[in-house]
Amino acid sequence: MTTLSIFDAHNPKAAPTVTHDSGEIGELLNSKGVRFERWPTQNLPADAAPEQILEAYRSEIAKLKSESGFQTADVVSLNPDNPQKEAFRNKFLDEHIHSEDEVRFFVRGLGIFYLHLGDQVFAVQCQENDLISVPQGTRHWFDMGPEPEFTCIRLFTNPEGWVADFTGEDISSRLPRFEELEGVTA
Repeated sequence: MTTLSIFDAHNPKAAPTVTHDSGEIGELLNSKGVRFERWPTQNLPADAAPEQILEAYRSEIAKLKSESGFQTADVVSLNPDNPQKEAFRNKFLDEHIHSEDEVRFFVRGLGIFYLHLGDQVFAVQCQENDLISVPQGTRHWFDMGPEPEFTCIRLFTNPEGWVADFTGEDISSRLPRFEELEGVTA
């Protein structure tokens, strides 16, 4: 279930405000400039090829490209049996920013985007059907968990794909990780 946990950035050990209501999550995120939507599920096999996934969501992708000037779309997928899963997880765990919006649509599985917005950190556990667009320049990080299992469509304006500028801040190490927040979502 999609879950939003809002932490005090200055006191990350304090209990967060939590909601599971996707309408409320959308309103809260949209009020901060973060696009959040729920798209209808397409009937795809669990082992669908990236081309099949992109074709199934062709109209939604075309709409986003038209609205926001995205040039490319691809599919990223990670499973617990990937021998490099720890390295992939660690790559995204430190706070960073991008010079373009970071857009992800979850076709399957889940992951948590942490958005450092002023004095708060919004931890958004995204799951199948969730679209999130983190605006350029927004401090954030992503946790796929120790046993990642997800497939996402990614959109980019930069043909080079994912390029991050790390902030050097340690806030991501002070907030609960994926495995700790799983209990919040139950």
